[in-house]
Amino acid sequence: MKQTGLVLTSLLVCAFLFSACYTFKDISIPPEIKTARVNYLENHARYINPQMSPQLTDALRQKINNQTRLTLITGDEADYDISGFISDYSVTTSGIANQQAASNRLNVSVHIIFKNRKDEKKNFEADVTRNFDFNANLSLQQAESQLMSDILKNLTDEIFNRIFSNW
Repeated sequence: MKQTGLVLTSLLVCAFLFSACYTFKDISIPPEIKTARVNYLENHARYINPQMSPQLTDALRQKINNQTRLTLITGDEADYDISGFISDYSVTTSGIANQQAASNRLNVSVHIIFKNRKDEKKNFEADVTRNFDFNANLSLQQAESQLMSDILKNLTDEIFNRIFSNW
């Protein structure tokens, strides 16, 4: 009976350790980094979806708050300062059938500016671009309402990974 309890305890400890390693293995935040600021991501694209900037900014803040140990602050003294803007929000035809558009593609690009106040060598700027195909029979507004959650999730994940992952 004593051995069974020891084996069970060992298995639980191993399961906990492996799950903790798996969950956080790709996130790399030095111990001296305590705070982050996510500035409002403005929309500089030719076409402006008025919901995109506030929703993307909020989604990035929530992801950082929920998946890191960092404290989000609004002041200039943040260890990590994240800013940027939506640089492209455009539609192109992605498929043709019977000499008509069959599918369209919504292209969304965000320019990210990352500043590490503890190690300026880690500062960078990067462009994140995602494409979302939709049926050409839909208006842009209909497609946006169907795609918005995917757009926000994909862009937020990509921005987060660029900042916090060891790839």
